Amino acid sequence: MSDEQTRKVVEQFNQAFRLHDPGLLKDILAEDCRLENSGPAPDGSRHSGYDECLRFWSSIAGNENMAFEVEDVWTAGERAVCRWTLRWGSGPEDFVRGVNVHRLEGGLLAESFGYVKG
Repeated sequence: MSDEQTRKVVEQFNQAFRLHDPGLLKDILAEDCRLENSGPAPDGSRHSGYDECLRFWSSIAGNENMAFEVEDVWTAGERAVCRWTLRWGSGPEDFVRGVNVHRLEGGLLAESFGYVKG
């Protein structure tokens, strides 16, 4: 898989959160997808399988009280790292910065692990 193909999938994933459109996630997740969320501390929550991952991410993507901003994306074959900011208010402390570490298989998102600056 080329860096460009990986970037396209990751951009669609990020767009789901920026546009609050969970429907963008439906055709980019692998059946056996796994995710690790950044919270709750210290290890976050773990989710596996297409339905569980789609449900979890859809609840975040559909939340119009949050603003997801991509800072940068790096790709290397089937792997990508996305640095981001998530805002939930207008106050100076109403945000968190973090990264998602993604791995694709066959053009679909197979793993995604989220980490935040704490």
